[in-house]
Amino acid sequence: MSLLDRISELFKGRDEFDLTSGDIAGPLFYLSLPIIVTNLLQTAYNLIDTFWLGQYSTEALAAISFAFPMVFLLISVGMGLSVAGSVLVAQHIGGDEESAAEYAASQTVALSLLGAVGLGLVGYVFVEELLGLLGASPDVLPLATDYMQVITLGMPFMFGFFVFIALMRGYGDTITPMLVMFGSVLLNVVLDPFLIFGWGPFPRLGIEGAAIATVFSRALALVVGLAIMFRGARGVRIRLRQMRPDLSFAKKLVTIGFPASIEGMGRALSINLLLVIVGLFPTYVVAAYGIGTRVFSVIFLPAIAVARGVETMTGQNVGADKPERAEAAASFAARTMFVVLGALGVVAWLGARPITAVFTNDPEVIEVGVTFLRYVAPSFGFIGVMRAYNGSFRGTGKTLTAAAIVLVTYGIVRLPIAYGLSQTAMEYRGIWLAFAASNVVGAGLAYGWYRRGTWRDADVTEGPAGPTIGDDIEPSTDD
Repeated sequence: MSLLDRISELFKGRDEFDLTSGDIAGPLFYLSLPIIVTNLLQTAYNLIDTFWLGQYSTEALAAISFAFPMVFLLISVGMGLSVAGSVLVAQHIGGDEESAAEYAASQTVALSLLGAVGLGLVGYVFVEELLGLLGASPDVLPLATDYMQVITLGMPFMFGFFVFIALMRGYGDTITPMLVMFGSVLLNVVLDPFLIFGWGPFPRLGIEGAAIATVFSRALALVVGLAIMFRGARGVRIRLRQMRPDLSFAKKLVTIGFPASIEGMGRALSINLLLVIVGLFPTYVVAAYGIGTRVFSVIFLPAIAVARGVETMTGQNVGADKPERAEAAASFAARTMFVVLGALGVVAWLGARPITAVFTNDPEVIEVGVTFLRYVAPSFGFIGVMRAYNGSFRGTGKTLTAAAIVLVTYGIVRLPIAYGLSQTAMEYRGIWLAFAASNVVGAGLAYGWYRRGTWRDADVTEGPAGPTIGDDIEPSTDD
């Protein structure tokens, strides 16, 4: 067997495994592996722009540093709708309701594109003011504004592509989105230098060129994705006649999707708010924090991918009225991620110094970075547990529960502890300890809430409205 054959064996299509019967480990692996690759390719988008703009000018590189957090925040809004669509499609597919899945997918695409147009227009008008609030300097602000104005006008393509990925995942196909993402990244790699530096017949557009390359690549990927979904040969099908906006369905989509957006924004805001606390210390501490969070973003990719796989498996099994199998999938994923990320934590603890030294040769940054990794690495496994159970909550439609766990973990545990301990003799080490403590608390909270079993009563495929957090909390019987 050739190397190419061995690699292809790792990726199996939806028709090669059943999410609602048989083995759990195999289907979860085949769902999650392409998601890991897709997320790596998504990261490549940012790295490509960063690399070429770094060659262009320091100001352009600084501008992209301000633009990326705003892009992530805007996309977090759209991610909620894509999660809602994915959950609905998964539950209908699990319940053998193909026509209902098609309607849910068609409505999700239409409503997401409409929402993206509105959000993009608002963003275009206010982007300069928002970047100013983030602290962009006068030299950087015009460049960051130019980049973000192009991105906001292209928001329908950005949203639409993520919706395509989510709907295909809800059906159980994660390979097709991976392949489309690969083509999109490849196109962006080619276009970036031509549009930034004005190679050949192209004008020299600088930072605007990077934005145009990204939007054009995503637009082409969306066209391919829509063609795939209209044909229906590779997964769930959408139909033009079913894309007329349905207000009752829109209410359901927003009710399920809004908490998922809050969950994503909560994660993003916690990193940025922690940066404010870290910023109270010298620059070398801030630099070490930046290195540590980038290392974490790579290490946690398996947990994010498995959580998405659990989300799909849970949705389909809840739709098929097999809650025991959904629970088994979540528990298996939690145990597996605890072991895998725990092992990576051991590697990070032992290799903290060489890992940090890859990014800098400043001895002060290295020392602080080593401390950061060694404080947080022992808690890596707990992040896998929280991600796995939150993925299952989303799969049942309990997106508000998942959001509540994230907000409590970060907003009530991590941030206050980080600020409080940073004002003591522990200084910046208190922030690192807050990371570890919140990871353990988040895992315990997710596990405890999941074991209550109230998620079993979730049903987001009936009626116009989605779930609320109150539905997921049983009244006390102590009286």
